[in-house]
Amino acid sequence: MTTIPGWTGRVFEDFAVGDVYEHPLGRTILAADNVWFSCMTLNTNPIHFDAEYAGRTEFKKPLVNSCLTLALVTGQSTIDLTMNAVANLSWEEVRMPNPLFEGDTVYSKSEVLDARESKSRPAAGIVQVKTIGVNQHGATVIEFRRTFMVWKKGHVPLKRPSST
Repeated sequence: MTTIPGWTGRVFEDFAVGDVYEHPLGRTILAADNVWFSCMTLNTNPIHFDAEYAGRTEFKKPLVNSCLTLALVTGQSTIDLTMNAVANLSWEEVRMPNPLFEGDTVYSKSEVLDARESKSRPAAGIVQVKTIGVNQHGATVIEFRRTFMVWKKGHVPLKRPSST
């Protein structure tokens, strides 16, 4: 039997300015996701968990917690960008031009804006991307720039012992 290794993610040398990654997994937001995330983070704005209240707003239904949107879209990008990250360094220019609602499905993509050697860690590089999340209708629900440090080839810590 042949053992075929799974996807282990990109390393610094794999990133090129201008590359665009369409992240493969969409995610439909459930009411439970929104309520649990809002409660877990102590966000007490009722627009996220009180449908009666939200129905009296201009949106007419609960809005997805904006921090959940940021976390979800960042998570969607992990398979393409940060499986081998050392650390996230920043999120900048976070914008939410359209609302996200319970029941919407989010898809995302990222464009590499910059890639450079790390000055403080010779085994890693610094990558900056612009990530955009859209709903099922193609409307942008979030966009941001993110900078992260990622291991160089040959420096990624082993995720598990190799089988022999």
